[in-house]
Amino acid sequence: MNDDSFNMSLRKFLKQVGVTSQQAIETFVRDQGLDSGALDAKVTLTIEGSDFSHEVKGKIVLD
Repeated sequence: MNDDSFNMSLRKFLKQVGVTSQQAIETFVRDQGLDSGALDAKVTLTIEGSDFSHEVKGKIVLD
């Protein structure tokens, strides 16, 4: 494994996940007309063809 190539590819993937997820959440909040409170959120990352699964839970505060 080439560490530099792996790290760059991983960072690119995670940036794409972050940017597209933020856009999707912003669209959801706007479409639902939400302007206060909080959202309980969960992201599950899997790797196709394996049994790998990683879950992150958190709260997104709107006000």
